Amino acid sequence: MYPRSFADGNGDGVGDLIGLRRRLDHLAELGVDAVWLSPFYRSPMADFGYDVADHTDVDPLFGTLDDFDALLADAHARGIRVLVDLVPNHTSDQHPWFRDPAKRDWYIRRDGAPDTPPNNWRAAFGDYPAWTWDEASGQWYLHLFLPQQPDLDWANPEVEAAMHDVMRFWLDRGVDGFRIDVVHGIGKDPALPDDPPEVGGLPHATVNDDPRTHPFIRRMRALADSYDGDRVLVGEVYLLDTRKVVAYYGDGDELHLAFNFPPLYTAWDAGKWRRQIERAEAEHNAVGGWPTWVLSNHDNVRHCTRYGSEACARAAAVLLLTLRGTPFVYQGDELGLEDAEVPADRVVDPGGRDGCRAPIPWDGSADHGWPDGEPWLPFPAGADTRNVATLRTDEGSILHLYRRLLAVRRGSPALRTGTWRALDAPDGVLAYERRSQDGADRRVVIVNFGDAAATVPLDGRWRIDVEAADPTATGAYEGSISGSNALLLSTGE
Repeated sequence: MYPRSFADGNGDGVGDLIGLRRRLDHLAELGVDAVWLSPFYRSPMADFGYDVADHTDVDPLFGTLDDFDALLADAHARGIRVLVDLVPNHTSDQHPWFRDPAKRDWYIRRDGAPDTPPNNWRAAFGDYPAWTWDEASGQWYLHLFLPQQPDLDWANPEVEAAMHDVMRFWLDRGVDGFRIDVVHGIGKDPALPDDPPEVGGLPHATVNDDPRTHPFIRRMRALADSYDGDRVLVGEVYLLDTRKVVAYYGDGDELHLAFNFPPLYTAWDAGKWRRQIERAEAEHNAVGGWPTWVLSNHDNVRHCTRYGSEACARAAAVLLLTLRGTPFVYQGDELGLEDAEVPADRVVDPGGRDGCRAPIPWDGSADHGWPDGEPWLPFPAGADTRNVATLRTDEGSILHLYRRLLAVRRGSPALRTGTWRALDAPDGVLAYERRSQDGADRRVVIVNFGDAAATVPLDGRWRIDVEAADPTATGAYEGSISGSNALLLSTGE
C-alpha cells in the first residue's frame, strides 16, 4: 500500500492514515491477510518518504502516532496484519543524525579532492555519481539514491544499535513485521572498489552484494524472533538474479521472505514465465526458502499497462494467486488500474514513477471519493467506471475475480502450501498442478497467454473453480480454454 495514494481522510488531496483506516473494510472484503505500508514517517519528501527524517514518528501529512495506533488496532480487529517499511540503508540529509557533527562517522564518508569522487559508483534516479561533496565536512558522502539520502555506515556499531531501536519502537507498538528497503545495500566493501566495466553504468544499488550484509540481517532476524507472535521480515533484495536473492534467506536465520524481481520484468509469454517459475522453484528449494511473487508495485509500471489489456491482467491475477509462495498485490491491481497519464506540469517524482502511484478511485463521483480537493496526482483513465463502488456491483468484474481467487486460495491446502509441477501444454499456454502435502487436494491452473483458443487435455474429470474472463463461471472443464484467459480447476470426483 502506498498511503499517499490510497485514501484521503482530511480533504487535503493526499492519502493519509485516517483515510486508510476508513477503507479497511475494502481490504477485509478483498480477503488479504496483511498489508505492507510504504513510509509514512517524518520526511522532507525528496523521495516521497524514503528520505526519512525521523524513523519513529508520523509525518503530519499522514497524521499522528495515535492515528497509526488506531489503524493498527482496527486492522488487527479485522484479522489483517500490518507490516511497516523499514529504511535502514540511508536517511534524509535533514535527519538529526546527519546534521550532528558528532555523528559524521554514522555515514559513509571519504576524504579526497572535491572534483574526484572516491569511486565510479552511480546513483539511482539519474546519471550522476553516488557521491556528493559536503563543504561543511570537507568530505564526500555516499548516497546510492538521491543526494538528499546519505547512506548510513553499518560498520559503525552505533548505527546498527540505533536501527535496532527503531525496530523495537514499532514492534513494541504491535506491528507484525517489516518490509526492509534495499536491505542488500547495508553492507558494503570498506575498500569501496570501482564497479567492474560490465556493470559500471548501472546504479550501484542494483549490484551491491557484499557478504558483510548477512550478519546484520541475522541480528535483525534474531531481534524480530525475540518478540511473541509471528513477526516477519520481508526484504527488498533488488538483485536481478534469483540465485543471489535466495542467499538472503540464510540458513533459515535471515529474511523470512525476499522479493524476487526477475518475474516482475518478464514479458507476458508462456515459455518465459515457465522458465522463471521453474528457476524460482529450484533456487528457493535449494535453500529451503519460500518464494514471493509480485506483478506491480509503487516503483514499476502497472502490469495491466505492461501487458496491454485487462484480459491479460485478469489471467495474470490467476497466475499470481496460484503459484507456490506468497503473492503481493499492489493497491489498485484488484481494480485493473493502468498507469495514469501525468502531464508535465504535474510530474513530481525524481524516478519517473508517478503513473503507477495515481490515487485509488473509490466511486464514480466527480471527486472519486477524495473529498474537498484535487488529489496530488491525476486519477488513472476510466476512473468513472473503474472504481471500487462500481466494480463491487458487477459480479463479473476483476475486483470479484481477485476476491474469488483469494477465497479459493484460503480454503485450499494445495494452493496455500502445496507442491508445484508443470504439465504438458501447447505453445502459448502454461499449465501446472498444485497438490497438497497429503495428496487430498489437487488443483490445476491453465493460463493461455495467446489470443487464440487452445486445447489442453487433462486426465480425469475437472471442474472450473475460477475463470479469469468470468469469475461467475462454473461447471465441468471441457478440455479447451479461450485466448487471453486462465482457469483454476479442481478435481471433479
